[in-house]
Amino acid sequence: MTEELEQILSQLTQPDNAIIQQATAQLKQAFKDPAIIPGLCAVMSGSQNPQIRQSAAVMLRLRVKKHWKKISPNDRESLKAVVLQAFMQETEHTVQHSLSQLCAVMVKHETPDHWPALLQLLTQSTKSGNPHDRQVGLLLLNKVIESNPEPFKPHYCQLLQLLRSVLEDHNNPTALYYCILTLTAITAFTGTEEMHLMRSILPNLIVALKCLIKADENQASEAMEVFNELMESEVSIIVPHVADIVRFFLEVGSDTNLSDSLRVKALSCVTFLIKLKSKTVLKQKLLNPILQAIFPVLTAAPAPGEQDPEDEEDNSGDGTDNESPKHCAAQIIDTMALHMPPEKLFQQLMPLTQTCLASENPYQRKGGLMCLAVLAEGCADHIRTKMLKSVLQTVCQSLSDSSEVVRSAGLFALGQFSEHLQPEVSTYCSELMPLLLGYLSSLNQAKIGHVTKAFYALENFMENLVKLTQLPCKGRNYQNFLQTKNSITMLSALNNTDNLKIKELAVSAIGAIANAAKELLVPYFTPVIESLKGFLTTTTEEMRSLQTQSLDTLSVLARTIGKDVFSPLAAECVQLGLNLTDTIDDPDLRRCTYSLYSAVSIVSPDCLTPHLTAITTVMLYALKSSEGVTAHLEEDKTFVLLDDDDDDNEEKDTEDFLEDDKETDIHDVAGFSVENAYIDEKEDACEALGEIAFNAGVAFQPFLESSFQQVYEMRDFPHEDVRRAAFGAMGQFCRAQHKVWKENPTEANHQALLKLLDIVVPCFLETVRTEPERHVVMGVLESMNSVIKSCKEVVFKNPSRLKEISHAIRDVLKKKTPCQDSGGDEVDDEDQQAEYDAMLQEFAGEGIPLVAASVPADNFFPFLNDLLPFIMNKAKSSCTVADRSFSVVAGRLSNRLLPVLVAGAKDSDPEVRNNSVFGLGCLAQAAGPIVVSDYPMMLSVFSNLLSKESDLRVIDNLCAALCRMIMSNVDAVPLEQVLPALVARLPLKEDQEENNTVFSCLAMLYTHSPALVQSKAHLHLFIFEDDQNISVALMQKFAQNHSADFQAAVTALPAEQRDSLSAAITAS
Repeated sequence: MTEELEQILSQLTQPDNAIIQQATAQLKQAFKDPAIIPGLCAVMSGSQNPQIRQSAAVMLRLRVKKHWKKISPNDRESLKAVVLQAFMQETEHTVQHSLSQLCAVMVKHETPDHWPALLQLLTQSTKSGNPHDRQVGLLLLNKVIESNPEPFKPHYCQLLQLLRSVLEDHNNPTALYYCILTLTAITAFTGTEEMHLMRSILPNLIVALKCLIKADENQASEAMEVFNELMESEVSIIVPHVADIVRFFLEVGSDTNLSDSLRVKALSCVTFLIKLKSKTVLKQKLLNPILQAIFPVLTAAPAPGEQDPEDEEDNSGDGTDNESPKHCAAQIIDTMALHMPPEKLFQQLMPLTQTCLASENPYQRKGGLMCLAVLAEGCADHIRTKMLKSVLQTVCQSLSDSSEVVRSAGLFALGQFSEHLQPEVSTYCSELMPLLLGYLSSLNQAKIGHVTKAFYALENFMENLVKLTQLPCKGRNYQNFLQTKNSITMLSALNNTDNLKIKELAVSAIGAIANAAKELLVPYFTPVIESLKGFLTTTTEEMRSLQTQSLDTLSVLARTIGKDVFSPLAAECVQLGLNLTDTIDDPDLRRCTYSLYSAVSIVSPDCLTPHLTAITTVMLYALKSSEGVTAHLEEDKTFVLLDDDDDDNEEKDTEDFLEDDKETDIHDVAGFSVENAYIDEKEDACEALGEIAFNAGVAFQPFLESSFQQVYEMRDFPHEDVRRAAFGAMGQFCRAQHKVWKENPTEANHQALLKLLDIVVPCFLETVRTEPERHVVMGVLESMNSVIKSCKEVVFKNPSRLKEISHAIRDVLKKKTPCQDSGGDEVDDEDQQAEYDAMLQEFAGEGIPLVAASVPADNFFPFLNDLLPFIMNKAKSSCTVADRSFSVVAGRLSNRLLPVLVAGAKDSDPEVRNNSVFGLGCLAQAAGPIVVSDYPMMLSVFSNLLSKESDLRVIDNLCAALCRMIMSNVDAVPLEQVLPALVARLPLKEDQEENNTVFSCLAMLYTHSPALVQSKAHLHLFIFEDDQNISVALMQKFAQNHSADFQAAVTALPAEQRDSLSAAITAS
């Protein structure tokens, strides 16, 4: 059989498809012969052709992987002996590689202790005085340990001693390479016994990598993954050597003689270290050395005749330029901003930045602007409150720079400022809007790359504006209306161009303008929709990107233009989305349909009801699908199909079926890649399912369980944005079920809600305890807060839930969770912290009043008391806006914190005032008689604030706080003075969620003091859209008991509002 097999394998290498097909059929037949294993062993060890020896080893590996239990014990033992013998006598590296992979698969079935000859061979070869034998032994060691690290754990200490000695063999780079890969494989499995040895290896590891870089940069780049594994698995190992490690990374990242891929790898390691251990970096005074090293990288000019990737005219802007040292240098600063206290960072960063901005070298100026841009997200509060005017002036001046690369960087910086420095940036609209529109109109449209950057800046500015009619600009209503008109006129003109990219940019910008303009866009709605229609229904591939953007803009219009304007189009939009997903297979387009369905669920949920089966089917398939995930197979995987079929029916018993895995084995995979479009689709599908479930209400009930199950599976998805979206949707599902139960309070609905909460809340809490990504934990806390706010006491039906939630909040406030860089670096609360760390704690703190409002005060008091020292410490005036805002939110419902809330109500920051006022209202509502003696003082604070407050959200919360005080203890409030002040500020302008509080109060007052309320009824009659039950019931009582006054008030209303009110009362 040996000769026959060798001939078949030889034919498989021929460049003739007919011969290959014939040989494949013969080989499949040969695999049914019990002698196949000995036959392949003979070919593997005896053939003179290395390609055939390699093929035999691959065939054996496939057979062992899939059919080990079918191989006879004698053949197994024979194979174990033959493969080791063949490995040691083999001279061709490619064959050795395949033989080592065969051994690796066998080790998964035969543990090292049951294969002593393997351990003996590994020991002898890796300690051999012959460099080649040592190199081959380390190859084998690497493969068998990579495939199954844990069975070797008893030998780790001995193994680490061996690896340390190998790292000193600087003349054998291949041995170094396999040595470091083996170290990488065992890092995640090392325990306390191996810690000391691992630490002692690190200096040798750095020297070995320097030697490997000189020999093979590609191998060195791969080997540097050991540092990421060490940082992620056992970061405490590297802390004593962190200064040396950072210096090594910076040396490699700064060396322009090395390949970009190697430099990127080194600089990415710096980014990862800062993300995980920013406090260690600061304590070891590494901030300045890092900045000094990366600024020359950030500001380097490209080679003569070349451009930076982001400045190339054909750059698509899709993120493909992110694998460059310059991008990594900017990413390091971005990560510093997100994970370091701004005061410490800016002290050392700004002198370097200012030097760059003042330079005559355009790439220095560009680097300075890029630095400002990437600081905006992580250090937003610091920039907004201390240096906004100066940095805005710098960026605006850059738009008239003589160098296009500088102007491009300025546009990027302005876009970042617009996104992250709100609402203060909006106050400069009268200067920035004309500047941007003028700049855009002056551009050469042929230079698409630069036009794209200009649109980016304009879009971000428009999209993140507060409502145009409330901007403190000169002549704000007229001026902003005029700017909206000019914007639409300009964009319509651009829309008429033949260039598809400019059309796409124009359509996207219209969506951004709609976000800001809202009802101001109504006069232009019809022409905008007419322009979009042609793009939405296109069938050509070249217009796909424009079609997708048009769909996205359509969903923005649905959310912003108003129900009355968009509702007539709702059903048509749903059908459009379904038609598109039926005919076009494109993840970007599908995710835009999901957003459109979500928007329609707000405007006209009834239009979705007939199509929910089709809509949810597409979304759930997107969540289940592995489309877009590509497995990159080992080079010899081309033989896999030869062993896929097995026609012998007697081998199809249950045991063999369970063992015989047709899917790609993970150890055949060299790596995975995932297309971003499919990641985005999963994220948007989760968000849309949650939003539709809540807005569709009872109509979504048949789809709630299946949707929840699939979204729940996404909680462990590798990409953090998908995980965060999944947790958000799970919270929405709980709120949706609670809403259904409230509207139809049956026991079945109640039990369904309890069942859902018993899964979701523990899942939230486990994620807070274990999730390493900070923004995922922020999302979980936000979602949990929304569930508690909606479901209130039902969340705490389980007796242990109050303790569990309180402890989770406590752990975040005390910086004890994995996402807070807490391991080994105890930091006093006096220390400054990154703004995003403060935001995380703010999310946790916001849960405190929500919990307190949902459970009896006596039950919560022990847990609240545990938090008081921390909360009081965060209330100092020296704290950041985020800290002070957190402290007043978290400090509610305790008499000890009443002074904090009163002081917060007088704070200069509107967010702090807003949260303080809300806190005082909740305190009055929850504490009841405990705070009645403080009512006069609280009312005095509110009266003073009402007389001078200009922030609409603060005013709305003042109204709600007064209502809470009234509902908690009506006799303690002088209604003759308070009620006129209250109704004078109605209807609420910004915080519509508080309408429920206001109407509940008015309804209660009508029962308590009907004459008083009736005398004020003519001042404000308005419709509360979110919960009409309360408002309509109140209006009905007015109409019945005070018909003349009611009719006079209704007659004074605008026609549209009058018709809506009449329809609502008639319908009820």
